[in-house]
Amino acid sequence: MTGFLFELTFFLAAPVWLLMIFAPHWRGTERLAGSPLTVLPILAVWAVLAAPVLPELWAAVSSPGLDAFRDLTALANGAGALWAQVIAWDLLLGQWMYREARRLSVPPLLMAPLLLLTILLSPVGLPLFLIVRAIWTTRSERRPVRAPA
Repeated sequence: MTGFLFELTFFLAAPVWLLMIFAPHWRGTERLAGSPLTVLPILAVWAVLAAPVLPELWAAVSSPGLDAFRDLTALANGAGALWAQVIAWDLLLGQWMYREARRLSVPPLLMAPLLLLTILLSPVGLPLFLIVRAIWTTRSERRPVRAPA
């Protein structure tokens, strides 16, 4: 059961990621990416995985230490709960990046690899996006404002 739930966490997030990457202009994508509720099913899986290892989880987060986290991740449910938490927060991060990119008119062909990189390695994808965001913000500030015709 734990293996199934571990895999389920990614499959619950995957449709949102796929829409943000492959259908960025679709109205449904914009609505979905604008909702923080997309992570609730993933957090429900987290709760199911975390419940049996709550004492170990609490020990790891209330008094963080490498040994406590090693003990937690040695348990299948502990590793699964941490994975679900990572998937949920990465999805929220990806949704924010998507919305920022749309607001700044960053081309989808530039955003697609950044979003894909964020799925796989968010600590790499986020800083790269922040660089793109800074460049786009600067570019948009330099553009002359056109007078209405």
